[in-house]
Amino acid sequence: MEQSLDTRAATLTKRFCTHLAATTWQSLSPAARRECRRGVLDWLGCALAGSTHREVDVLLSVYGAAGGRAQATVLGRDLRLGVLEAPVVNGQMGHLLDYDDTHMGGVVLHASSPVLAALFALAERKQVSGAALMLAYAVGFEAGVRVGRTAPDHHDGGWHLTGTLGTIAAGAAASRLLGLDAQQTTYALAIAATQAAGMQQNRGTMCKSFHAGKAASNGVLAALLAEKGFDGTQEIVEGGKGFGRIYSRRADPDALLADLDGPWMIESNGHKPYACGVLLHPLIDAMVEIRRRCSLDPAEVSKIELTVHPLVLSITGVSEPSTGLQSKFSFRHSAAVAFIDGNARVAQYTDAKANDRRIVALRRTVTARGDASMGKDEARAVLTAGGERHEVHVPHASGTTAKPMTDEAIEAKFVANAAPVIGAARAQEVIALVERLDDLADARVVVNAVAKSAPARHSASAPGGPQYLPADGKDSR
Repeated sequence: MEQSLDTRAATLTKRFCTHLAATTWQSLSPAARRECRRGVLDWLGCALAGSTHREVDVLLSVYGAAGGRAQATVLGRDLRLGVLEAPVVNGQMGHLLDYDDTHMGGVVLHASSPVLAALFALAERKQVSGAALMLAYAVGFEAGVRVGRTAPDHHDGGWHLTGTLGTIAAGAAASRLLGLDAQQTTYALAIAATQAAGMQQNRGTMCKSFHAGKAASNGVLAALLAEKGFDGTQEIVEGGKGFGRIYSRRADPDALLADLDGPWMIESNGHKPYACGVLLHPLIDAMVEIRRRCSLDPAEVSKIELTVHPLVLSITGVSEPSTGLQSKFSFRHSAAVAFIDGNARVAQYTDAKANDRRIVALRRTVTARGDASMGKDEARAVLTAGGERHEVHVPHASGTTAKPMTDEAIEAKFVANAAPVIGAARAQEVIALVERLDDLADARVVVNAVAKSAPARHSASAPGGPQYLPADGKDSR
């Protein structure tokens, strides 16, 4: 019998899934546990901030009418949907603002939106501890990044990794939370991977964050089907027509198990101080620093020259964005708004900002060139005004593993994102709950704390939206 079907075969995929299924709370390092807590808090804030947007209203108008039995909470909305529908909405909310955390260890992946949207939905089906949820979170993160490393050209092919790898990550996480064995987990990975989708062409549209929501839901479905005996190939990663070979020009299947006993992938997660694509963060840091150093009227600026990693040009090359979503993929907009406003948070990526005359005028002075020798978290900016040049080099962007956000900065970001939706007092309660998440007997208490919105709802898409202190904890305004 082919290894793909023979349950006795020790395939690469099955060896990996055997490892995932055998993980225990004790195998989770203190550093990984800390990053789990930081990731949960950060993502909950991002989801709450995204919960007020019209994209969510559109989703709910469909799922509310067509959804299944109410089993899982829509965060911040005082609403419950089916266990497959709620993850779509919550996953989209978490990724909608491009504010969610990003792993950049060879794979640029937003794992938390699909993984946590899946896990919190499943946590409402039956009681699971906070520690169990954290372990499943770390397992999902591990699966998403490692499978991504087996397909080195995956991103270059036009796939949106949060949709594709996010589906696999959510399937692995859901499998661990459900306590599936090695064989069932192997099937779940196959079921998840065969649903993997998401196209980069949809950047700047509602579909981009929809990828994260669908990934979450597909991961839940994969684990629930595998639990009931639904099968799939046992070589979904390394097979001749497996993920690594059809989603990438090159395949590196051995990367799946490389250094498997090393640090957990979640330990090198990064968090965003800015509400846009992570590749824009170093140039934003540079423009904010130039603004801090010199007091200049934007009208005096004759040109802004950026040197960045080539991916910045291919991913964020929107020249004239007309909407807030489009502006998140414009290096010109990010450079201009960072210099004028001194930041790049939720309020800097609205429709109004995208069409602000001062920002439009300044972003037309921005040019950029790609330099393959630069890191993805590195940038150089030169601003010229009145014949004077002002130059800043950023070797590592704020929020990366080389320059991480402090716990205090993540908490401040959470409060700024969550308080307008659930109220300041409840936001502090959530922080306290997540701080002791590994001691909670029932993870549903966290869901309950973020389920209902405050009486006076805030629209995060309006100017003057959530604000918080930058990565160093100091206000640069």
